[in-house]
Amino acid sequence: MAIVDTTRPITGGVDTHLDVHVAAAIDSVGGLLGVESFPTTPAGYHALVGWLESFGPIERVGVEGTGTYGAGLARHLAATGIAVVEVDRPNRQERRRNGKSDELDAIEAARGALSGRAKGHAKGGTGNVEALRALLVAKRSARSIRIRTTGQLRHLVITAPDDLRARLTGLTAKALISEAAALRARPGSDPVRYATKTAIVTLARRVQAINAEIAVLDRHIDTLVRATAPNLLDVYGVGADTAAILLVAAGDNAERIRSEAAWAHLCGVAPIPAGSGKTNGRHRLNPGGNRQANHALWRIVLTRLGQGEPRTVAYMHRRLAAGRTKPEIIRALKRYVAREIYQQLPG
Repeated sequence: MAIVDTTRPITGGVDTHLDVHVAAAIDSVGGLLGVESFPTTPAGYHALVGWLESFGPIERVGVEGTGTYGAGLARHLAATGIAVVEVDRPNRQERRRNGKSDELDAIEAARGALSGRAKGHAKGGTGNVEALRALLVAKRSARSIRIRTTGQLRHLVITAPDDLRARLTGLTAKALISEAAALRARPGSDPVRYATKTAIVTLARRVQAINAEIAVLDRHIDTLVRATAPNLLDVYGVGADTAAILLVAAGDNAERIRSEAAWAHLCGVAPIPAGSGKTNGRHRLNPGGNRQANHALWRIVLTRLGQGEPRTVAYMHRRLAAGRTKPEIIRALKRYVAREIYQQLPG
């Protein structure tokens, strides 16, 4: 029976799933100490930590999917004072050499955390920003349903009986919803007219209900943004919705983002070197990063250009005169906006 030195620090790795987390423990030189599975419950999290501690003091734990299946475990580990390292994905070379299994993924997560290959600090997920994330999920869902419902309503108007079509055609979306919701469907001799009118009223009132839901969500979002990072709303072109998206990208523990350059990389607006051989100094667009944060920066730039913000417009004209294209200039402007945003992040 092997003797385990329980005085040396160990590193854990966890491959997370819906019902079961698979954990691995390795020593300071990457030697495997053990692999075990635990249920995704508070009792399971406690047992997982106890199992890791049986090998020695825990230095850090690499967790795959801290924003999804591993969110609960990451919160539990952080609450117990254990450093949590976010592991994006298993090493592809290891997968090709050794195959794919939950045990191998857990071991690879631990070795990624030990070696420093995986070095992202997990989001806290316990404060206002996590609350904002939940509200944004609900709002995105509501907006998506509203768009589909409005499209269905317009299609019904196109195929409606002549008098209904004449009454509702050519209206703006807002006027269409208001007018359609005010209709009264009464049974008559024409079942098609009655059914179409009923469907139009139902869809219009559904949109009104969704609008009311979104208004409630917007009030909560605005309150949380002002409580979390009020100065962020002072940045030109940043509203409560955009600020919430950027705060969610940063996480409750925004101090984990060590520098403005790291924030730019997280948002996918930092240029990546693309030189090779005799070709040096070239850079390419970064396809990675948080795409929602990237889109939020794009919206800020477009707002500034559309509203004629002097600095942004002057930069656009100057770079156009230098031979740059508009997409290239907008990418550069997003980088500058990311710098402004970083200075206003909490922590």
